[in-house]
Parts: sequence; structure tokens; C-alpha cells
Amino acid sequence: MDGVSNLRAAGVVGPAAALSDEEVVARVLAGDLPLFEVLMRRHNQRLYRTARAIVRDDAEAEDVMQETYVRAYAALGQFEGRAQWATWLTRIAVNEALARVRARGRFVSREATEVMAKEPPLPARSEGPEAAASARELGALVEHAMDDLPDTYRAVFVLREVQELSTAETAACLDVSEELVKVRLHRARAELRRLMDARLGAATREVFDFHASRCDRVVAAVLERIAAGTPR
Repeated sequence: MDGVSNLRAAGVVGPAAALSDEEVVARVLAGDLPLFEVLMRRHNQRLYRTARAIVRDDAEAEDVMQETYVRAYAALGQFEGRAQWATWLTRIAVNEALARVRARGRFVSREATEVMAKEPPLPARSEGPEAAASARELGALVEHAMDDLPDTYRAVFVLREVQELSTAETAACLDVSEELVKVRLHRARAELRRLMDARLGAATREVFDFHASRCDRVVAAVLERIAAGTPR
């Protein structure tokens, strides 16, 4: 669910929902504290995907989000508007997620969070139960492949391909050069394709598998018909 949908689902509509991030920040700083909810609901999905790309755990990604918002709120007066508020917020999330990864003993350099693998769009041809189940299975396959990407490739791809940020915005969020974003995005795509090919190859070998129980059933039925004198 995107930021607009989140706002509508929460009943946040009208003038407040139409304000820019920077306008909301100014209103919050002026004392309209409840408006901070607008900022959170707009950017929950981006922050979750960014944090999840780095910490590789759903629950910890939510913890990173909470800590990010608390820190952002406490430092709101320090936001100077040189970058977009969303970029400023994302950099806080990146730093928080990196700190957690380092704290659990897995070193990740500052550059290690700039790349992330593309999450292909799920098929939308049908909305029936079977199509929904297939979409979920495909989504799980993609997520697992993304988790297998090297740490140095995982974050750029969420920001560039899943969140569809520009190269410049991604570079600003991660505090790296645009050229580095381009290089690592290219490598992330290639590595994800390799991982997906390997996973799909293994899955393909299991397609239409004829399990022992089915074998027993067919054999028994044929033998029964033969014994009854009706082989056809």
C-alpha cells in the first residue's frame, strides 16, 4: 500500500493530506504535532523496504522504522531543507539499520547498503484464488532471492527499482555517488537474475512431479480393470 492509500485507509484526507512533506514539517514545528502521522503514513512503505533490505528481518525492520521516526521527530528542528524531507528521513533509517547490523557482529561498510535487487511486478491477469496463490508464491521466490544477494547489492535496488527513486535521490539517501549507484544497480540486477534462474530451475524440475501415491493409484486402477477384463 502506497503513502496515499495509507492516508486514505487511516481517514487522513482533506487539506492535511494535500500538504507537501516540508509544509507538514513546518506545521508540526509550529505546534500541530498530530500532523506527524501524515509523514509516517506517507513513508512507511519506503522505510520498511529500505530497512528490510539491510537487516533482512521483518520484525527488526519495523523496529528500525519506529526508531527512525522517533529520532526524526526529536531532530525535526535540525531539518534545513537542503534535501527533500523523505531523503533526510531515509538516511536516518539507513544509518539505524546499519548500526543494528554492525551491532550483531556482521560488518557492513557504509557503501554496503547502496544496492538492492529488483522486485518484479507480480502478474495481474486474474484475481482468482489460484492467481493470487501463484502471485504469493512468486513474491516469496523473489524475496528469498533478494535476501541471498550480497550485502553490497541489496539497498540500492529497493530504492531504485521497488520505490522507483531516481539515481540522484538514491545517491542522496545513501550518501554515495550517482556513479556508484549505477554500477551497483547493474550488478544487483545481474546477480538477481542469476539467483532467480537457479531457483526457477530447481522449481521447474519439480513441475508435474508424479508422486508415489499417484503412481500407486494409477497402477491399482489399471490392474483392477485388467483383472475385470476391461483393459480399455
